[in-house]
Amino acid sequence: MVAFPHAFAAKDSSVTGPERVDPVRRHAIDRTDLLDAYSEAVASAVEKTQAAVVHIEVRGAGSSAADGTAGGSGSGFFISPDGYLMTNSHVVHGAGEIRVFLADGRRLAAELVGDDPETDLAVLRVGGGDFTHLAFADSNEIRPGQIAIALGSPMGFQQTITAGIVSGLGRSLRSASGRLIDNIIQTDAALNPGNSGGPLVNTRGEVIGVNTAIIRPAQGICFAIASNIARWVAGWLIKDGLIRRSSLGIAGQNVPLLRKLVRHYRLQVETGVLVAAVEPGSPAATARLREGDIIIGLDDEPIAAIDALHKQLTAERIGRPSTLTILRHTERLTLPVWPQESPGPQN
Repeated sequence: MVAFPHAFAAKDSSVTGPERVDPVRRHAIDRTDLLDAYSEAVASAVEKTQAAVVHIEVRGAGSSAADGTAGGSGSGFFISPDGYLMTNSHVVHGAGEIRVFLADGRRLAAELVGDDPETDLAVLRVGGGDFTHLAFADSNEIRPGQIAIALGSPMGFQQTITAGIVSGLGRSLRSASGRLIDNIIQTDAALNPGNSGGPLVNTRGEVIGVNTAIIRPAQGICFAIASNIARWVAGWLIKDGLIRRSSLGIAGQNVPLLRKLVRHYRLQVETGVLVAAVEPGSPAATARLREGDIIIGLDDEPIAAIDALHKQLTAERIGRPSTLTILRHTERLTLPVWPQESPGPQN
């Protein structure tokens, strides 16, 4: 019997060539490549952003480092090279002393430039210049499922990074002032106490949100204020130190409307805002709004709830004539009203 060693050798070498790799092994290789790409994307984003993230420590008004009074802490990030920082309002609201700890080890005193509890955002400033800072992405371009990376100082562990995805968009979250914040981003990037005020970034290192809240009993349900809101608030806080809003001077609660009134007046809403109290001398008092009236519209906008009314009471309405549509008993009335500037939440 004649042997053909060269022929068999050629056949054996073809079996081990790339075109004959076992499918299971090829799948493992592909999966490893994907994990490497994911790791590289996250690591690259962290390299671009980490130097702009700070740890914040605060002490309440009237306290000092010497008296040992406990304070709070949170996170923040530079939004400009000349020392402006963004964080959460609840991190610094009412603070007497604010210190920020930079990634390079520096510890700097910070001043509160402006604070808006109704969006839970605040701007600080530190002395100096040429700080590494982050740019805001357009939050309207965010897609569910995209990578989201959170940076901050949870539980005091500075420069902590967690990564996940954007779990949902268009959520609503109620601020400490009671006003509803719209367009909240939901993410499963792990957040803990101390992450508040830190950035949520995309793989390009751009800020898509400001980390603000967690649901404590749940796992993987965390929230961030969308970057477009943060950019708008930061601009006004740097310019004026506050966000101007208008007010009617009422206390109200949501109530259902009688179905026969909805049908009779062909209303666009089935609920409205019951006026529970009217402040003396307020725009509502001047308009002769009464306790027991139900607000169902402001100018051409239907009002079905207090949150819808808050959304319409913007700075543009301050001192300008508007029209309230109300139900008084079974009668529909329109009242002229001139909203005034809201005094805002108090410390």
